[in-house]
Amino acid sequence: MLARLHSVTLEGIDGVICEVEVDVGRGGFEKSVIVGLPDTAVKESIERVRSAIVNCGYRHPKTQSVINLAPADVKKAGPAFDLPIALGMLIGQGVLANSGLNDAIIVGELALDGRVRPVNGVLSMAMTAVESGFSRMIVPLENAREAAVVEKMEVFAVGSLTQAAGFLAGQLPLETTTVDIEELFKVSSNYEVDFADVKGQESVKRAVTVAAAGGHNIMMIGPPGAGKTMLAQRLATVLPPLSLAESLEATRVYSSVGLLDKDKALLATRPVRMPHHSASGPALIGGGTTPRPGELSLAHFGILFLDEFVEFPRHVLEMIRQPLEDGFVIVSRAKKTIKFPAQFMLVAAMNPCPCGYFGSDARRCKCTPGQIARYLSKVSGPLVDRIDIHIEVPAISFSKLRSQSGQLDSAAMRKAVVGAREVQAERFGREVIMTNARMSHKQVERFCTLDSASELILRQAMTEFGLSARAHDKICKVARTIADLAGAKAIAPEHVAEAISYRKLDRRL
Repeated sequence: MLARLHSVTLEGIDGVICEVEVDVGRGGFEKSVIVGLPDTAVKESIERVRSAIVNCGYRHPKTQSVINLAPADVKKAGPAFDLPIALGMLIGQGVLANSGLNDAIIVGELALDGRVRPVNGVLSMAMTAVESGFSRMIVPLENAREAAVVEKMEVFAVGSLTQAAGFLAGQLPLETTTVDIEELFKVSSNYEVDFADVKGQESVKRAVTVAAAGGHNIMMIGPPGAGKTMLAQRLATVLPPLSLAESLEATRVYSSVGLLDKDKALLATRPVRMPHHSASGPALIGGGTTPRPGELSLAHFGILFLDEFVEFPRHVLEMIRQPLEDGFVIVSRAKKTIKFPAQFMLVAAMNPCPCGYFGSDARRCKCTPGQIARYLSKVSGPLVDRIDIHIEVPAISFSKLRSQSGQLDSAAMRKAVVGAREVQAERFGREVIMTNARMSHKQVERFCTLDSASELILRQAMTEFGLSARAHDKICKVARTIADLAGAKAIAPEHVAEAISYRKLDRRL
């Protein structure tokens, strides 16, 4: 008897609807087979399904069964097909009826005793199911809240094969899983850190505010212990709250690689990723035999903090140049090209020299000019060009370190950032999430017009520092953000001068 059910597999972070056909034979003792380009985890489901069916008290067919996963030209990966295959076996034997499953998606991994275990990527699966016209979904208990955030989808959570079979047979009613998204954001959107923890560094906080307001990449250069890491860890606290669309997109990435917390249905705060400088290129960009997202995509709509920037291998750093411009990563393989989202703010931190104390009043630098030049040359000019703001982070004096007053906190900085983002929303259109940092060259010409005094300042800086055309546009974008923070409609000379002051590394390389 032939049974037909529907499930979903993942290609990158995108779902692909699959038809699961189970044909239970009437004779022969050959081993059951799975066809349709399955990977090892899918092939092994035969044994998991056999044990689960028997241990749940059902009879496993002793004849050969053929399981086909269509479309046959799409690679099927992971254990999510266990549950639909097992239910197909029961339908093929006549234990269950095949009615009422045409509009249902079924996913879940089976334990040998019949328990249903969670799988990765359920949010993407649910979104794909709705787009394809499905209205019901049977998922593991741990994945139910994640799938329930998708509108127009009835989600039924099951904890075992027996429970799923009883529900489909009409003997065990299940309530649909619902999630209050507003309440979820209210409970989970609080940060445990605050800029008030950072003593002094008011000029750096100003640069961080500008970077957050316009979505600009920022590089911090300073001696050890100056507070670069503390500043980077708190940058997310001044960014605007995640919108539902942003949260869904970011959560899809985390769900696809199994990094979503079990007690959270959505990411409610902006992600902050801090890979070690020993990370490989594929770890940052993404890749693998079955392509999966890397750190750049995990930082989507959040912060990618690269501490000890110059300690990363140069070829690894060069890999992030194109994603910084495009906002996505392309992973190409012989048979498939996968696109991962990667729209993040890059926050980099580095020492000014090998010993870390060049230009510091606290300790004397022991490096020679040649050592400093070689150290800074580890960061290529094209990569520096793509970083909008370079700011020096000086060592903190004892008096500022012990001061208890006058500290700029995250709430005040966030208020300024949100106000500037509102101006940008009006400028670019509220239906498109865009910041000044994402402006094209034509948009720079349109929205970043300069008066004669501002143009003169910019021309002198271009000539004196030998800035590139890209650096020219970066300065204009940062000046536009500074004007937005000041509530000015036009860019003034002081805005351009401040933007130029944030190009420290252009004067060294």
